[in-house]
Amino acid sequence: MPITVVIADDQEMVRTGFRMILESRPDIDVLDDVHDGPSALAAVDRHDPDVLLLDIRMPGLDGLEVTRRLSGRDRPRIVIVTTFDLDEYVHAALHGGASGFLLKDASPEMLVEAVRAAAAGDSLVSPAITVRLLRELATARPATSLRRPAEPLTERERDVVRCLARGATNAEIAAELYVSLSTVKTHLANVQGKLGARNRVEIAAWAWESGLATGAA
Repeated sequence: MPITVVIADDQEMVRTGFRMILESRPDIDVLDDVHDGPSALAAVDRHDPDVLLLDIRMPGLDGLEVTRRLSGRDRPRIVIVTTFDLDEYVHAALHGGASGFLLKDASPEMLVEAVRAAAAGDSLVSPAITVRLLRELATARPATSLRRPAEPLTERERDVVRCLARGATNAEIAAELYVSLSTVKTHLANVQGKLGARNRVEIAAWAWESGLATGAA
């Protein structure tokens, strides 16, 4: 089955461009494209897509509010695509439950990869902002707000999380640690449960906040 996508952006040229890029791939099907926040919520209810490509600044409801309202649902996975590389937007989107964050000048290949990653329960954050984002996120949040695992992470789980915090994909983690892809997925599922995290972006953020990503924990 193809990955189903809804695009929400207030610029028609952007929507058209994204649609052309995504529909050129045989494994992706764009179900709808809409121009504002309320229409994005309506399209999600109507189509139940796998992935919602979402701009931040839109009429009616902005992308951050749309993300907040869809938080907690299994579908759709949300990928924010915006021209605004502002840390407060990135922090709010990812802590609101978004699975990815890209700038609109990202390559077509990266856009496609972000959609595929989100549909697979993975995540992709624009390489231009990943490390800066997570480092700043770690220093901006007070230590008292750091989530505590329900159970201690095993040493192998910690190894997986360190790789994840550097932006590695599941396949890259498997290759680096000499384990199978299914083993990586099992470890991440266990970590997600222990942390009560909604997605792998929150796991990566926790790794930086706790010092695990830098070897400080």
